[in-house]
Amino acid sequence: MHLPGPLHLASFIARPNRFLTVVELDGTPVEAHLPDPGRLKELLLPGVRVWVREASGPARKTDYTLTLVEAPSGEFVSLVTTLPNEMVAEALALNHIEELADWTVERREVTWGRSRFDFLLHNDTAEQLLLEVKSVTLVEGDRALFPDAVTARGARHVRELAVAVGDGLAAAVLFVVQRRDASSVTAARAIDPAFADALREAHAAGVMVLGYRCEVSLKEATIIDALPVLFE
Repeated sequence: MHLPGPLHLASFIARPNRFLTVVELDGTPVEAHLPDPGRLKELLLPGVRVWVREASGPARKTDYTLTLVEAPSGEFVSLVTTLPNEMVAEALALNHIEELADWTVERREVTWGRSRFDFLLHNDTAEQLLLEVKSVTLVEGDRALFPDAVTARGARHVRELAVAVGDGLAAAVLFVVQRRDASSVTAARAIDPAFADALREAHAAGVMVLGYRCEVSLKEATIIDALPVLFE
């Protein structure tokens, strides 16, 4: 997927709130919208290199959106939380997600139970599969972790997927790691034990739990290969 741009190199200064950052662009402090509400404490460090794009609209309060950050490892990390859904849609159409190669997108943004899921898929035998995509940016060592902040909504999603399996649907959670420097993905139990428990229980109930990582550049982000999902 091509990243919206052009992108401008800046330096991170501060984060006044979850969705607002201040960066230094061409020697001047400017405000930039942050699309990722996660903690991002290991990424958004004073002076770290970030990339912003110009954005406009009647409801906007800033002229820029923070799009990429350079991790301590030197990897580019995408902070656009909607990007994984677009990458997954493209990958599904091209059969690049091996575990879901027999499934086709029927609808997007599907309400089931008390939750809205990213995709409803179907196969040639008219079976249906609910797919929820989770954007991952936190990596410790070489392990990707989700979430990086407590997410009651995320725990509810996976619990409802387990209910859907009990009702005869197929279901899957797909962790998309928006960086390349990870060799596995797991639930961040130390951050959100309730989500970790919910994911383990959902997996035991028959929910597929998948992980894929991306290669991110200044121009595009691409799902490149599968990662093992570890349960501890």
